[in-house]
Amino acid sequence: MTTGQKPHFQRLKNIWIKRHQKIRKDLWKKHKQSLQWMRDNTKQLVVGSATGLLMLTHPANATTITQSLLPPTTPAEERPAHTKDELIRQLTSALPGIVQSLSDDQEKQIGHILTTFFHVPASTTIEGKKLNQNYGIIGAEQHLVRYPGDSMYTHFENDEEKKYWSSGMAPGRGAWGYFANSRSELTQQDILREKYYIAVQTFLSPGWNKNSNNLYHFFKFRKMLVVNPENGNAVIVVIGDAGPAQNTGKHLGGSPEVMTYLERQDGGSKGPVLYYFIDDPHDTIPLGPIYTE
Repeated sequence: MTTGQKPHFQRLKNIWIKRHQKIRKDLWKKHKQSLQWMRDNTKQLVVGSATGLLMLTHPANATTITQSLLPPTTPAEERPAHTKDELIRQLTSALPGIVQSLSDDQEKQIGHILTTFFHVPASTTIEGKKLNQNYGIIGAEQHLVRYPGDSMYTHFENDEEKKYWSSGMAPGRGAWGYFANSRSELTQQDILREKYYIAVQTFLSPGWNKNSNNLYHFFKFRKMLVVNPENGNAVIVVIGDAGPAQNTGKHLGGSPEVMTYLERQDGGSKGPVLYYFIDDPHDTIPLGPIYTE
């Protein structure tokens, strides 16, 4: 062996390391968002599927392969805490400077942020259906009639809730009619749906003109996550009404309780919110305020 020349196996090792680093770099460059989501939320999926695939072509130790695939992890003490301040910082960085429709990349990035901080599956699309916007100006709505004969005098369960009396009650029913057929049939779920409802512009959703009947039933009481990006306050709601009209300059409306919790009011406090679908087919995520860790 010539002096200074590296042994054959050492040169092969270096070639393999460089090739492996390039493959990993290209993989993360192309699929960064998906792999980050899997790493943060379903690491076992990465381990199970990716390791199984690699084992077919590389007869190596599974643990070694797994550690090679995943990027270096940050020590827990150095990771950003899932605090409200950190949520606000990340949303501010991801959102456009003005209120407008989000790009596909922005929708996905923000969906990842919301899913990570609130631990609920937040998305702009479910079953191929979506709204016209997911970032817009919210306006105040009135209370909705929950059943035939419901009024301001029968609407509140205790004196504490009467602070919302001044918001009044809408003269007609919501877009999907009554929440219950009668007062005796009113359930706690019905009460919460009216309490934490939003009105969205379903009539502007993609495909409405061609498939309004199907979309009408899809949007009925559909669960959503609404977030004020400026203070981090968030609430799980249902779509309980349609509106507001386009000429109002607003993109959605919130019940008196929703507006108060989000600290979004008409007038000087008017501002934007994010509103994302929550995929909850078994109805396990409760309505009302939701918090970061």
